[in-house]
Amino acid sequence: MLNELYQALDPVAFSAGPITIYWYGLAYVVGAILTGLVMYRTQRRWGLGLTADDVMTVVVAVVFGLIVGARLFYVVFYGAGYYFEHPLEIFATNHGGMSFHGGFVGGIVGGVIACRALKINPFTVADLAIIGVPLALALGRCANFVNGELWGKPTDLPWGVVFESGGNVARHPSQLYEALLEGVVLFVVLQVLSHRRPPLPQGSYLGVFAVGYGIARILVEFVRVPDAQLGYLFGPITMGQLLSLPIVVFGIGMLVWAHVRRAPQCGYLGGEER
Repeated sequence: MLNELYQALDPVAFSAGPITIYWYGLAYVVGAILTGLVMYRTQRRWGLGLTADDVMTVVVAVVFGLIVGARLFYVVFYGAGYYFEHPLEIFATNHGGMSFHGGFVGGIVGGVIACRALKINPFTVADLAIIGVPLALALGRCANFVNGELWGKPTDLPWGVVFESGGNVARHPSQLYEALLEGVVLFVVLQVLSHRRPPLPQGSYLGVFAVGYGIARILVEFVRVPDAQLGYLFGPITMGQLLSLPIVVFGIGMLVWAHVRRAPQCGYLGGEER
């Protein structure tokens, strides 16, 4: 049934003349909008007093940082030297090649810059943003599935999928495994925690996300085929797993820091209201 669904899908959402819109691009746009909506609704529930303009500014900055960071990490860690020989290809994002790990770092940097400009608390904003991020991740992984990329190892399970670029063999739909674990499950966990009264201390939600994502990614990588230009680094270990380990460590560190510091969630720095 899942295989039949994949065969019926088209990576192109719609096309009009010279304009072609892909599901992958729409996933980024819709994911950013959903993340912004979750941020705004959550900050209202927490009584932080942030404006819709503040939230939108942060979302735009995070998305910009995410795209830059995701591309740079892919070029450095997954390019296997190709982009050093073809530097103009670094800007050819339409050819694919984005790394979540770089997007995570770039998104944080972009968000911090926006928070400093708006004089709002970056740790609270990070917690707000990260609660909605799993929705964007789920959409992105579903777009990977539609594109027939990042598929898994061969399987005889009934939900195996024969991907066009994966040979005439049924494979694990590892994109959907990640959409479920990194997306749906992590979103539900963070949503439940965000309804606590009072909210968890600053940095707690970012920590939970980082640990949850890192563990989910490491697990799924065992059934996902690594990028062809890299293969396995040593034994069954992939680059995705190697880059996920620092994220897990970062998440644990954030949870410890949040527990020790126990700073309450707050909006504007210095207690300002606008």
